[in-house]
Amino acid sequence: FYLIFSGLFKKLIISDYLTLNFVDFVFDDPARYSGLENLLAVYGYAVVIYCDFSGYSDVALGIARWLGFSLPVNFLSPYQSGNITEFWRRWHISLSSWFRDYLYIPLGGSSGGMGMKIRNTFIIFLVSGFWHGANWTFLVWGFLNALYFLPLLLRGKNRKHIGALQLGWNFISVKTFFSILSTFLLTCLAWIFFRAASVKEAFAYIERMITSPKIKITYLSIDRYSI
Repeated sequence: FYLIFSGLFKKLIISDYLTLNFVDFVFDDPARYSGLENLLAVYGYAVVIYCDFSGYSDVALGIARWLGFSLPVNFLSPYQSGNITEFWRRWHISLSSWFRDYLYIPLGGSSGGMGMKIRNTFIIFLVSGFWHGANWTFLVWGFLNALYFLPLLLRGKNRKHIGALQLGWNFISVKTFFSILSTFLLTCLAWIFFRAASVKEAFAYIERMITSPKIKITYLSIDRYSI
């Protein structure tokens, strides 16, 4: 009951409400809103896509347990990740594991030289982007994630988080906090391309955030939003 109803709450109460009453309005017409509102909509979309995906996963886990099956957890607080490697160990675990087992490892995984490792990393992220839809925006999203992954790969830190991950905050230092914050911000930047209808619109959206910093609380207008 807890898994099913918490999943429905994430999807129907949080995700759908933010989508229909704020995020869609801003992404569909970013020029109408200020840079701050565009920025808040990006953070809102980060919440939306997490609640969407983890919500239906929780419902599936709950129904499976009713039927006597025990499915693995699919999301482990991904926005608490300290780097992009950890993020992909926590985000959509079933999909990430599938790409690892049936694409990354057959390509050679991390067993070859650095050139092969970089090639395999970009292939898996680009294919992951294409899996979400036949649009250049998803390929750019995958490419950005591969770029985020590249510094860790070059420094040999990409396998730092290969053990069992646990839920819960682990703020052991200021450095850890800023690592989590920077990972979240980079992930949100990639989400812009994931959500935008085209690459051109994604760049226009980013430009609007940067060039229009003034605050105008248009999203509270009662004639545009059901609040």
